[in-house]
This record gives sequence, C-alpha cells and structure tokens, in this order.
Amino acid sequence: PLSITAVDSELLESRNQTDLSQIAAQAPNVTLNAMGGAYGSSLGASIRGIGQFDFNPAYEPGVGMYIDDVYYATLTGGIFDLLDLERVEVLRGPQGTLTGRNSIGGAIKLFSKKPGPDSEGTVEGVYGSRNRLDVRGSANFAIADGLYARLSGVYKRQDGYVDQIDYGCANPGNAQGIGALPSSGSDCVVAKLGEKNYAGIRGALRFNPSDTFDLTITADYTREKRTNAAEVVTFARGDDPTTTTVNESMQQYICGRFCTYANFYAPAGGQVAAGYNMPNTTDFEGWGISGNLTVKLSDTINIQSITAYRDYRQIWGTDDDYTPDLAEIGQGYNDLSFWFASQELRINAELGDMADLTVGGFISDQRSVYFTRQDIRYIAPGLNFQFLGNDPVNANSKAAFGTIIVRPTENMTLTGGLRYTDEHKDYTFVRKNYNGTVSTFLGALDGVKATYDGSRWDWRVSADYRFSPEVLAYVTVGTGFKGGGVTARPFDAPQALNGSFGPESVTAYEVGLKTDLFDRRLRFNLAAFINDYNDVQLPLISCASLGSNAPCGARQNAGDGQIKGFEIEVQASPVEGFDIDASLSHLDGEWKTIDPRVGNAILLTDPIVSPNWKWSLGAQYEADLGSAGSLTPRFDLTYTGKTSAGRVAAGGPIDYVPSLTLANARLTWRNEDRDLSVSLEVQNLFDKYYNPFRFAAVYNFSGTIYSQVGRPREWAVTVKKDF
Repeated sequence: PLSITAVDSELLESRNQTDLSQIAAQAPNVTLNAMGGAYGSSLGASIRGIGQFDFNPAYEPGVGMYIDDVYYATLTGGIFDLLDLERVEVLRGPQGTLTGRNSIGGAIKLFSKKPGPDSEGTVEGVYGSRNRLDVRGSANFAIADGLYARLSGVYKRQDGYVDQIDYGCANPGNAQGIGALPSSGSDCVVAKLGEKNYAGIRGALRFNPSDTFDLTITADYTREKRTNAAEVVTFARGDDPTTTTVNESMQQYICGRFCTYANFYAPAGGQVAAGYNMPNTTDFEGWGISGNLTVKLSDTINIQSITAYRDYRQIWGTDDDYTPDLAEIGQGYNDLSFWFASQELRINAELGDMADLTVGGFISDQRSVYFTRQDIRYIAPGLNFQFLGNDPVNANSKAAFGTIIVRPTENMTLTGGLRYTDEHKDYTFVRKNYNGTVSTFLGALDGVKATYDGSRWDWRVSADYRFSPEVLAYVTVGTGFKGGGVTARPFDAPQALNGSFGPESVTAYEVGLKTDLFDRRLRFNLAAFINDYNDVQLPLISCASLGSNAPCGARQNAGDGQIKGFEIEVQASPVEGFDIDASLSHLDGEWKTIDPRVGNAILLTDPIVSPNWKWSLGAQYEADLGSAGSLTPRFDLTYTGKTSAGRVAAGGPIDYVPSLTLANARLTWRNEDRDLSVSLEVQNLFDKYYNPFRFAAVYNFSGTIYSQVGRPREWAVTVKKDF
C-alpha cells in the first residue's frame, strides 16, 4: 500500500535507458540529475520535491539508493550503469519502517539478475554519434549442484559535445591581454566536455543448496575517467552585484551554445610563483563487496542478513567562474576518498493466518576525507584568498525497525510500522596555506571539530482494501526524516562550532488506487498525497545568530512548508503486440514559515517545489514477420514543466528553466528465435537545446553563471545476442 514505479529490464532496454539518471523521465514526481560544476560525478535526486543535490559528505541524501538491498550513502558515484538488471523500483514517500536506512523522500532500488542453474549469457555492442562505443555482456553458469556464478561487465566511451576553447588563442590581441595557453591546438580547442569513459565489472557467487539456505556474495569495480560535464556560461554581468546590467567585457566570455572559454588556469600570485592548471577532468574509482544471506528456519520464519563494504576515490577540478578572465580567479582541486560499512538484519515471520511480522536492525559506519586546494581570489581581490583543506568526516547510524501486517477480514489489511534511529556525525576542518602553515585567512578554523548527534522515532500506519482481485484501494500516513549535519563550508570558527543543524522531517498523508483490469490488459494506478514538510535545512544569509560576522556559509533548520500532488501511471496492452505506458504527475506547495536569517534569498511567495507538471507517453508495436522474425517501432515523449533555478541575486525575481518536451525513437528487429536483435535509436529526436541545471553560487563575486547543456540529438545502432 504505497506509490511505487517498477520497471523491468526489457522496458529499460526499449526506452534506451542505460544509467540511473535516465529513470526519472518516466517516473512521476521524480527528479534525477547528473551533477556537474563543483559537484563532480554525483547524482542529485528528489522525489515529490524532497531530496538533496550537494555531494558534500556533511549532508545526507534525501533519497535512498540501493543495489540488491545494499544502501549507498552518498550522492558521489550514484550515476549507476543499469548493468544486468532484473528491475528498478522507485518507492515514493518516506521509507524505513520495513528495511534499510531512513529516507525522507523515498527510495530507488536496483535489483540485479541472480546467479542460477541455467547456462546463459548476453553480448551487446553499440556504435553511435560522436564515436559512441558501448560494449556490455553477462554470463551465468553452474559450478556445481547448488553453486552458481554470474559475471557481467560494461564499457562505454563517447566524445564530448561542448568545445573548451582557449580564449587567447581564438581571440589574439584581445583587450584583456589574455594570451594563448601552451596546451592549445591549431583549432584552439583544448578539450571536448561532456564525454563518457566508463567501465565496470560485477561478479556474483550464489550458494543455494536447498530452499532453506541462500547466500549470494557480490563484488564490483567501477572506473570513470572523463572530461568534466558539458557546461557553458549562460549569464555574465558587470562588477556591481546589485544589478544585472550586462557588461560588454564580460559578455565576450559567453562563447556560445556548445562552447566555453573556461580555462581551469590560475596565474601566478599570492602563494604560487608560477601559473598552473587545475584538471578539467573527473576521475572516479570505486569498488564494493556484499553478502546477502537468507535462512529459512521454519515454514513461518526466515532470517535475512545483508553485509556490505564500499570504497571509492574521486578527483576532479573546477573553474568556478567559467571564464578566462585572470582577474576573476576561481579554481578548485578536489580529492574525495570514502569508505562505508553496513550491516542489516531482518527477521520475517508469519503469525498464524492473520498476521505477518518483520523486525530488524541497521547499522553503518562511514568515513570521508575531503582534500581540496582552493584558489578563490575573486572573494577578496588583492588578498589572494587561497587555502588547502584536508577534512576528515565521520558518520555512523544505528536503527531498529519493525512492521506488522494484520488481516482482520479476508479483503482488508492493516499495517503498522515503527523505527528508531540514532545518528552521529563529526567534521574536522583543516585550513592550511599551500606551504602547510596555518591558513592566512581561515586559520581560526584549522583543527576545529563540528559535531552533530541526534535520535528520532518514525512511524507509519496504513489500511488497504481489495474490492476484487483487480482493484485495491489504500490510505497511509507516515513520517520520515533527512539526518542532521554540520555546516560544510564555514568562513570562521563560530559558523563551524555553532552551525550544526537537526533533521528535516515530513509527515506524509497518501491515498491510492491500484487496478489491473480487462484480464490484466490495463493497469491504472493513482496516488494523491499531502506532505507536511518541517525544519527544512536552508542556507542563511546572516550568521550573526551563530556569533559570526563573516560572510555566511551556514545552513540551519529554517523553514516549514506543505507539498501536495498526485500521480497517475498507466500500462495498457489493448491488442496483442501493442503496448502503451504513460504517466502524469503534479506537484504544488507553499512555504508556511521561513526564518528571517534566510533573508531575501527565499521568500514565502516562492515555490517550494518545481516542476509542477510532468508527463510521459511511450508506445510500441511488435509486428510478427513470421520466419523473418519481428519488427518493433517504439516512440517516447517526456514533458517536464518549468523548473525553478533560484535567484540570480538576493531579492531579485525567481529564474526558471523553461518547460521541455523530449522525444526518443527506437526500431528493433528480432530474429524468429528471439536470441538476436538489431536496433536503431535516436535520442532527443527533435534536437532540443536545454539547460537542465545551473551553477550560480559564485555569481555575487564573479558575475557569471554557467549551466549544463543537455545532450543534443544522438543516434546509435545496437546489436545484441543471447546464448
């Protein structure tokens, strides 16, 4: 009795979806965005307007990510390839009384194909636009009776689509006196941003000697090394932060729709005797191992244990202002290392014919070390604001949960769930000059440890009634939270020591209807909800209440609001071979209160969530060609309403990313035995130009805003062979 979108591997393939960020196109009220800019390779995620987009380990994800029931604790590395999957599930609303970690917005769960007794495998190759080359494959085989193995791997490579151009090379003799970089080629193109270069491998070993014992051990390795996200400057103004008047000299740094003059270069000055380059690349390397054990103690009781360890390191560079202007220096080098260990234990029991019970516990421990070299002279021109950070971040969580399901009558089910969570987080700030001495500007922060400790009870109750085998209605009320944390980017010690904040919480009310009609030819699911959203973690404009008069980099529990909406999902097969899937969702909400310390950055009249409307429509028809096989054309449309991008300047009007409709098409031929297929696909069929996300955090200093560029029209041919 909850709102859930489940997509199997065949539908993922037919929609041309190969990584997790693409799932949001058809999932109602779900936003998944591959982040860029200062965030590296990370996945921003929200469900029903509640989530998290900042990668920093000081903050908690708002949406839980799981692969085979293993929780992923950070946004970094969250752009999972959809490799050898059985299905993807998107669960909306707060989660945590039945399994895993607490999640305020909901959970996204990926389930891999399990090793089994059959010898089988798949090989797939893709070639397409901009030298796209994908190779993926999987193999399943039996080692002995009850012992099975599965191995899968993927490699993806594609050229970028935004030219990084050397401004001095392309504009010789420019008025700013910017010279050509030594790395420039004859065409002045330094790099192609937005490329792909991803490889991953996963192996699973399953020991299943009987129906009472099932153990699967899984290990995986991922490597991604590519240029940074495809981004361009979309706005540049003069030196006065109170006006949006365009300054002609800054306007010259807007290169175009698919090019940028960002140079990732810092000249000599301050603590550096010679100019140097920051990397314009992102390098991610990660691995993990997990064990999933289910033991059936009797016909009515089983125990499940999920043990996991994960480790990664990511290195990336940033150009904060995204211009070649040597007077607007803002470069960063980032090196984030991370490990995470977790243990979950669940006991599932049938209590007679009327009730089922699940009780369990979850414990996790994680450590991040965030090394950064920041050259941000734009903050205080002439003072050469530069520092090194090497910050350890520790976090742990402990929880106990339980759910009981009772059936007082044949067609009615009552569910009650309870969760207790205890959390700790500490963040130690290291602020040094480049030579290792205490930072000239941030020395008061060096060695300061900020801490957060909190505990919380959450609950959920629901009732559902089955009017017939085809119609189920439900009502549910529950609570959830996103954990508290510490201020990640303080400017002085009071902001760090006094800037810890508590959890934000939601009380969610939902009613829904699930149907399978006309001999399962039509599935129609409807959900409507109201979320009371409280203690929202918001950035402050003034830190005076924390004892600081420095520029404010803190966030606090500073807002309350309400979000409401609905979701409709339809799957239909009106005639043999013809399949339709569609969705429609709406979100609306308003702020109830906003702390005055937020200032005019967020107003009570601002939208608390966006976009308001999303819809999708997909249709395919498989035409039987007899001994020649079959031919299946498919067409997909997705619509996303206008989305708030925040303010360019505090007190100014809200900026919106325009509404967007995207179309994809695919034509697939399969042979008569259905073990060979050839597909031609076109994504972004009408070649729409759009900017899904922007980075404006340094606008008041640099006067520039840069934005991601959506992928232009792309074609690809796929050949897949099953054996």
